[in-house]
Amino acid sequence: MNAAGPIGVLGGGAWGTALAQVLAEGGSDVLLWARNGAVVEAINTRRQNETYLPGQPLSPRIRATQAPGDLAGAGALLVVTPSQSMRAVLSQFAPQGQSLILCSKGIEAGSHLLMHEVAREVMPGSPVAVLSGPTFAHEVAAGLPTAVTLAAEEEALARLLADVIARPTFRPYVSDDVVGAEIGGAVKNVLAIACGVVEGAGLGQNARAALIARGFAEMTRFGLARGGRPETMAGLSGLGDLVLTCSSTRSRNYALGYGLGQGQSPDALLAHRHTVAEGASTAPVLCEAARAQGIDMPVTEAVCALLSGASRVDDVIAALLARPLRAE
Repeated sequence: MNAAGPIGVLGGGAWGTALAQVLAEGGSDVLLWARNGAVVEAINTRRQNETYLPGQPLSPRIRATQAPGDLAGAGALLVVTPSQSMRAVLSQFAPQGQSLILCSKGIEAGSHLLMHEVAREVMPGSPVAVLSGPTFAHEVAAGLPTAVTLAAEEEALARLLADVIARPTFRPYVSDDVVGAEIGGAVKNVLAIACGVVEGAGLGQNARAALIARGFAEMTRFGLARGGRPETMAGLSGLGDLVLTCSSTRSRNYALGYGLGQGQSPDALLAHRHTVAEGASTAPVLCEAARAQGIDMPVTEAVCALLSGASRVDDVIAALLARPLRAE
């Protein structure tokens, strides 16, 4: 890792901007790459990202750019792009060899690869870590206390990168379970949509609590089948992130589910969003992957049916309640 270079952040959305702010407030020079020229201009001239993180003043240590070549000298790259765009974005930066900290949560369509597997295909010479956990961007940018999982297969790499990104109010816990950390972050987005549906349909707090518990069981089954560990599923990147995104309208996935629960169509809800609800793209990929491995994920299947328009909310609820009684 090049200690003399700035830290690069790939992605000018709310989460990328919040992470850039955390790093800059800790004294690091940060170079943020964004596609959107208006975002780049606003950060460089007004110290704001009004499009994705309005109201948050940004450090003068953050400089934004649209040119991938500007990040050639970065000491490490935090990758904060939508999951389905990660392969294409990383291809613009390869091969540069910097350590990658993957901050996107999802599973690649078609290949069913996790984000670290995609990164290793595109940038095989770069050490890879994964950052995941219960994080709302506006709270992180505002300096509110946050704890996350930072996972890398080599513990020495995880500890080195943890020292780079840790701040008094941003605490990374190190893990070597990359698969478990990634699966928790990806699956919870889909389950957050389901919890939003429960709230939007007025099904009550009992139903939401039951859904979180049964959803966590699905997450764990899928995580273990892919090689993750139970303690990771029960940690910050699994249960912690699940609780956050399944209980707040600030979650984009929860808000999407809330609209579905009120009877709005998925096409209408997704048509005019300028932010990404990752669960909408992850759900069909997760369903395909679970079916291929014979993993029972009824809540996930219900979300897929709603997003595709194949079922209505009332039909999905009736089908879940009609499932055979079984041991927990």
